[in-house]
Amino acid sequence: MNDENALLKQALLLDGSPDMIRKFYEGWSHSYDTDLVQDIGYIGPEIVADALCKKVSGNATILDAGCGTGLVGVELLKRKPGLIVDGVDLTPAMLAQSREKGVYRKLSEADLNSQLTELAHDFYDGTVSAGVFTNGHVGPSGLDGLIRVTKPGAPIVLTVRDSAWEADGFKDRIEQLESEHRTRTTSVTQSPYHTNEGIYCQLVVLEVI
Repeated sequence: MNDENALLKQALLLDGSPDMIRKFYEGWSHSYDTDLVQDIGYIGPEIVADALCKKVSGNATILDAGCGTGLVGVELLKRKPGLIVDGVDLTPAMLAQSREKGVYRKLSEADLNSQLTELAHDFYDGTVSAGVFTNGHVGPSGLDGLIRVTKPGAPIVLTVRDSAWEADGFKDRIEQLESEHRTRTTSVTQSPYHTNEGIYCQLVVLEVI
């Protein structure tokens, strides 16, 4: 197991402030893919794409929430080229990197902590999010926006870094959402996340009720 990437360590110390997060990722956007995929062995995009594609049709309309540089969009279309994928992210510089990949129908700036009020209610056939629900970024309340924009009966697939799963209240919130009959928990599975660093996540698959 290698020492954790220095920039990733800084990212985990962010306080959830949109301005701080935007500034940080503005500076990281150009080397982000190399740092994550090659250096730390980040496989979040692959595991969420695998899980979501088992749950949706080949021409479904999908939201990539917190799309970053577009790694998830690429993995989705590798598996199902007919998918229509929209992406939202907080940082314009990261959206610019996504745009260069040419896999999204539409890209827009949005804060996942603001309930995604810019997007239509009950619109998407599936929603996916990798690397967003983690320390110092989007907290459990961000799940409410994903539920709002996803159709009843449709899946939401996301990663939650292990260090945030219980400590930041994700486990409790997902249990609460099920008890309130807002979502049904299909599965919660521990998965490798940063394969070169021995970091794990919880791969969460929900169904909107």
